[in-house]
Amino acid sequence: MRAVAPRPGRTTPARPGPGERGAALAELAVVAPLLVVVLLSVVFAGRLVQAEGQVEGAARDAARAASVRRTPAAAVAAARAAAGATLGDARLTCGGLTVAVDTGRFVPGGGVSATVTCTVPLADLGLPWAPGSLERSATAAAPIEPFRGVETG
Repeated sequence: MRAVAPRPGRTTPARPGPGERGAALAELAVVAPLLVVVLLSVVFAGRLVQAEGQVEGAARDAARAASVRRTPAAAVAAARAAAGATLGDARLTCGGLTVAVDTGRFVPGGGVSATVTCTVPLADLGLPWAPGSLERSATAAAPIEPFRGVETG
């Protein structure tokens, strides 16, 4: 068989010398743990962003549900149910869920606000530097239609 000479301008890859054997493995041993830490940090940050968005959505839904009720008591009950349903649909488990509803301006043309606080568990991620849980809170307000009847009792 005839040996093929390399074309002009091209070089053949150099083989590692005797002192360079295993260098790629050593580099991988240094870089791999760093890549794992970066990946786990991205997962941790994703969990926090997702939880923040879900809690904000629950606060928005709670305020809207409260704004369409006729009594302050019904508004509070509807806000709590809406927040729980929103977080349940999103499969976000809250260690402690608190829904505070402000019905101080519960009059036609006024408004209602809801604050949702959720303790998000992080222990299931198995990250040694992550806390066991973080508290996320969000507040949203919704107007009450000005031409609607409202019962104050």
